[in-house]
Amino acid sequence: MQKSLRKYFPLFVLPTLAAFGIAFLVPFFMGLYLSFTRFTVVTDARFVGLENYVEIFTSNADFLRALWFTVRFTVVSVVTINLLGFLLALLLTSGIPGTNLFRTVFFMPNLIGGIVLGYIWQLILNGALYPFGVTLTSNARYGFWGLVVLMNWQLTGYMMIIYIAGLQNIPDELSEAANIDGATGLQRLWHITLPMVMPSITICTFLTLTNSFKLFDQNLALTSGAPSKQTAMLALDIYNTFYGKPGFEGVGQAKAVLFFLMVGLIAFLQLLLTRRKEVEG
Repeated sequence: MQKSLRKYFPLFVLPTLAAFGIAFLVPFFMGLYLSFTRFTVVTDARFVGLENYVEIFTSNADFLRALWFTVRFTVVSVVTINLLGFLLALLLTSGIPGTNLFRTVFFMPNLIGGIVLGYIWQLILNGALYPFGVTLTSNARYGFWGLVVLMNWQLTGYMMIIYIAGLQNIPDELSEAANIDGATGLQRLWHITLPMVMPSITICTFLTLTNSFKLFDQNLALTSGAPSKQTAMLALDIYNTFYGKPGFEGVGQAKAVLFFLMVGLIAFLQLLLTRRKEVEG
């Protein structure tokens, strides 16, 4: 049986490898090459070296402004989403009535598409701000916190489900032994619960970090970068550069390469740090 599997293994793997190469590897390396060129269509690409990358940091401040806005948004979103998700998970594993109903209701926002969600929250938040004579696009602060509220509403329930799975895997014997030893609730949380749910924390932090950093749909629908591109995140800035500035397609592609490298590096460092905590726990 094992010999037969080894014999036909390349045949079964070939379709997947071919699809991966055509759909990912070829566009990836083509995009990497195009970031060093000036082009309007792929066939007229002209190699210009590092000019596109230099222009990102010298022509205007859009990229750096979008980067700073994205970093601030990501930090706030990662902290608030994971904190709320973990607190809800603790509450819904404490034996309160209607637990399954609450889990379903809190998870449902994650099923709504980003564009639809953005327009829905645009109506809700603008309606809430209307009595004060302002809108989400009146000031960058309103757009920032509007995006934070939207992301928390969408992702908190998803993270809650992952944390619930982690909490339910904690052996009851540990909590019982801690109770016998006279440990307080905070001591049990710090010394038992958190170390035991570190795998869930790793997953949730990774998901919220990457989703927040590469947010596009909700940003486009909620504020479209207004006012004056002050609420444009990196993905939206790349989109605006590539499709909104004729002749800057190469610059937009160079921004996309930098974006990919930043997301990959940040995600790698986060996984390295939290997995080390898993081992220590």
